[in-house]
Amino acid sequence: MFDSHCHLTDDRFGGEVADVLDRARAAGVRGVVTIAGGLDDARAGAAIADAHADVWCTAGVHPHAAGEQQDGWAEEMRELLTHPRCVAIGEAGLDYFYENSPRAVQRAVFERQLELAAELSRPIVVHSREAEADTMAMIRGVPAARGVLHCFDAGPALLDVALEAGWYISFAGLVTFRRYERGDLVAIVPDDRLLVETDSPYLAPVPHRGKRNEPAFVARVVERVAAFRGQDAAAVGQLTERNARTFYALAG
Repeated sequence: MFDSHCHLTDDRFGGEVADVLDRARAAGVRGVVTIAGGLDDARAGAAIADAHADVWCTAGVHPHAAGEQQDGWAEEMRELLTHPRCVAIGEAGLDYFYENSPRAVQRAVFERQLELAAELSRPIVVHSREAEADTMAMIRGVPAARGVLHCFDAGPALLDVALEAGWYISFAGLVTFRRYERGDLVAIVPDDRLLVETDSPYLAPVPHRGKRNEPAFVARVVERVAAFRGQDAAAVGQLTERNARTFYALAG
């Protein structure tokens, strides 16, 4: 298996990253990408990736942090993307649920990251919450960008636009929740566009709800995704690992 999206730099993992990764390996996780929420976070992620051969990192600006960026942030991010363990741009996107940054600022920062993804031929990891129409418009607006909609919980319209653009779709612990309502969409994502993730330390899957999430728990996501798709869990683990390595351009 492969945890395509987690946040090992989060304070909740402080001092425990090595142990967390050991538990993931014991569970069958063969790779992890730790996702940045901002530029300082990207530097911290790079340090973790440098220390572990099965961890990679990203550089990007989350929509929550879009309003905090100073002049020159995009060039600083471009430099961070040259790190040999940095495999993608992100976490970028739009969040109109919390609106921690003004919507216009979110769109401008997201658009610049999409443009960089297209210019540098780097994949982009995208967060979209309560912003489906604008996310669709921006995916269509930069057709050369290649990305993934992480922790997907949107409707069929955004799914269709993303798949039409050649993007990947990633599912997290939400799929294990009792009232999850998107099982029909989990089932129709093509095999070669499917990813799984934990988004840890957030969104711990059943039976770990209420606890700190961690990469080992991606196994529960794999099991539930497989059930929705009528596939064998081991096969889903293998194909999503292969897809993650393809998306992030990793060996193995």
